[in-house]
Amino acid sequence: MKNLILIRHAKSSWEAPLQDFDRPLQMKGIVNAHMVSAAVSEFLPKTYIIWSSPAARAKETAFIFAQNMSYPLESIVFKNELYTFDRKELENVIKSCDNDFDSVILFGHNEAITNFVNKFGDVFIENVPTSGFVSLQFEASSWDEIKKGKTHKVLFPKDLKKV
Repeated sequence: MKNLILIRHAKSSWEAPLQDFDRPLQMKGIVNAHMVSAAVSEFLPKTYIIWSSPAARAKETAFIFAQNMSYPLESIVFKNELYTFDRKELENVIKSCDNDFDSVILFGHNEAITNFVNKFGDVFIENVPTSGFVSLQFEASSWDEIKKGKTHKVLFPKDLKKV
């Protein structure tokens, strides 16, 4: 079985005139990333690796989650190919994962994440919001063989906010 957790980067700032790749998180994004990461421990596999887009907003989100999950920051793998908004490109990166790893937590970008979870999960999600957490399970022994899986857990910041 293969487990994949996709997390969309937290809300980024558009205040400074920066390239898209360099945009940092805004305060709301930092707060939401801490809130979601503090609530996911029971939904994490026992062992996993973390992959992230190297874009500033994804990297900062990965650091927040890793700290709250007691995962060593230096063990996060930054993959340039994860700086994509295309589902097929994201799928290719995931399917290239070493089969020694059964569980991957991946930090990336939309539209790629929403389109991926809708192709490979069994629950339709209109839009994975910033700081959104989606866990998928696949009955496969190899990453390059993953097909339609089961959406195991969906957790968005709005699910954790007091009404």
